Amino acid sequence: MPNITEVFPRGLIVSCQALKHEPLYGSEIMAKMAIAAQVGGAVGIRANTPEDITAIHAAVKLPIIGIYKVDIEGSEIYITPTFESAKQIANCGVSMIAVEATNRVRPEPLDRLIGRIKDELGLPVMADCSNFEEAMQANKFGADVISSTMAGYTSYTVKTEGPDLDLLKRMIDANVAPVIAEGRYHYPNQVAEALSMGAHAVVVGGAITRPLEITTRFVSAINHLV
Repeated sequence: MPNITEVFPRGLIVSCQALKHEPLYGSEIMAKMAIAAQVGGAVGIRANTPEDITAIHAAVKLPIIGIYKVDIEGSEIYITPTFESAKQIANCGVSMIAVEATNRVRPEPLDRLIGRIKDELGLPVMADCSNFEEAMQANKFGADVISSTMAGYTSYTVKTEGPDLDLLKRMIDANVAPVIAEGRYHYPNQVAEALSMGAHAVVVGGAITRPLEITTRFVSAINHLV
């Protein structure tokens, strides 16, 4: 198993994702987003679906955190929820697979999912958590990286206006695994603060690669003035 801190240097990881309802949906567009991120100095890419990951891997020389968002009936888990979803992206050029590690209703036990990805696919695992307890549980189950990706996106966590820096500090202070910060990092100073606190890397998506989301945020700020 590769040392993840060597595969992904410290710095900025750019999430290049677009869902079917978004204007920039399409593997070719996501590959171009990844090229722009690479030219801009990103140290890695986070990407969704076998098609997008394959296109991005062919376009850039950066390590990729792979995910596969899948809706499973009867479960709230959607970020690489099953071993089968992980298997479908394993050979597309990923350097690590991220899975949702929240305590919501799961289609497969988290410990089994993490173990199978590491043992059968030979890839390290990033655990997308929403609180501290989930991060510690994921680490116990063998996750190579813990992250704050899901903070504020579960019914039992509070969605802060920006990144949840309190959770990030607790995860870093626990000193159990490398921590990758993610979730509502809208501005460069927030990324710098997370790295200064000890995060190994920071994933930024919407603030860089989702112009629809960026435009909506700007318009919301001026609606009362126009």
